Amino acid sequence: MKTVHEKINNIRGNLITVTAHGACLGELARIDLHDGRSIYASVLRIEDDQVTLQTFRNPRGLSTGDRVTFLNTQMQATWGNSLLGRRLSGSGLPIDGGPEIIGEAINLGTPSLNPVRRIVPREMVRTNIPMIDVFNCLVKSQKIPIFSSPGEPYNALLMRIANQTDADIVIIGGMGLTFKDYQAFIDNAEASGSMNKTIMFVHCATDPTVECTLVPDMALACAERFAVNNKDVLVLLTDMTAFADSLKEIAITMDQVPSNRGYPGSLYSDLASRYEKAVQIDGSGSITIIGVTTMPGGDITHPVPDNTGYITEGQYYLQKGSIDPFGSLSRLKQLVIGKVTRGDHGDLANAMIRLYAESKKAKERQAMGFKLSRWDEQLLRFAGLFDERLAKLEVNLPLEEALDMGWEILSTCFKPQEVGIKESIIAQYWPSSPCTQIVKE
Repeated sequence: MKTVHEKINNIRGNLITVTAHGACLGELARIDLHDGRSIYASVLRIEDDQVTLQTFRNPRGLSTGDRVTFLNTQMQATWGNSLLGRRLSGSGLPIDGGPEIIGEAINLGTPSLNPVRRIVPREMVRTNIPMIDVFNCLVKSQKIPIFSSPGEPYNALLMRIANQTDADIVIIGGMGLTFKDYQAFIDNAEASGSMNKTIMFVHCATDPTVECTLVPDMALACAERFAVNNKDVLVLLTDMTAFADSLKEIAITMDQVPSNRGYPGSLYSDLASRYEKAVQIDGSGSITIIGVTTMPGGDITHPVPDNTGYITEGQYYLQKGSIDPFGSLSRLKQLVIGKVTRGDHGDLANAMIRLYAESKKAKERQAMGFKLSRWDEQLLRFAGLFDERLAKLEVNLPLEEALDMGWEILSTCFKPQEVGIKESIIAQYWPSSPCTQIVKE
């Protein structure tokens, strides 16, 4: 039975308080304004008979005499194949001018899948980005963030991954997007021909704060239902720092005792409950999650990246327009490197990273004016080819071609006995002659 309340006790920003009994956390309510409009809200806090709700739209025009009706249901998403190719707001309403979404109503924020149904991931998600595929493989059902300073091309990186993934469905959850970024995702999906398998839940910077907090829940609830129905789903979330800032704003408005830098004390749980939706289901589909986490001022000790690092299975560290091989880590890569990929994968990747690290020292000696040895000059040449042929985000190579390129770079700069790779691997994969294009450069 729906209960109706004729009086609002308090209005503060997007928060309203009414006296009510029997309300539940997360319950949906409709507010009927005196001018005939209706807006929706959800229950955020209950203290005795005082119920605080947050509206999903700007409460301009709301008065204490407006009527609040509790709907006896929580916020839900609509799931079905009609979602494919559509763009929706954080509250699940179409924003692309298309028809209403028809499908099954599903609850948000449900518990993660039963561990009994989970299996150890063994499949690689190919991106054709060498700095991911060669050095820190993305594994199906992995949860991994992109740690980035503001201004880095993290959305462009997400678009590359969306275009080139072999996932059945791509769900993009945009939080705090500018209109330019939002339009770029649309243009990219249309240009790449991937729109028919893409779903977008979008919160722009001018939209209500509460919708930002709903975007991951909407995206992941739909992803989970697709995965249960034997689909491999890739969920791309940008930017989880905007999500955390929205939680912070709500907590401050509700006079909650702040934790580190003003964020709520529940920040770890709030992030973990979303990331833990990543799963590979026994006998069914999977959910792989990549979430951008911007670091204000490049500070990796900021509460959002700091908490995220404890939850996720590694990170991609985006710095100076490329993925930093030293700050990046995939904790699941050992499950696929050399097992489902080529036998030389692990040895080659380790050797190249070791030599690249040595080249950094050679660059320091060069910058300080020291005389360079022949080995230093080899390392510097190797670093230049590595940056140009593998490290740039624009490089687009399937894994096998990227591995071949790695061997060509090594053979151009070093002798076989100088790279520290087993003789059996060298004998099988060392090029008979250096790549002509590389030699010319």
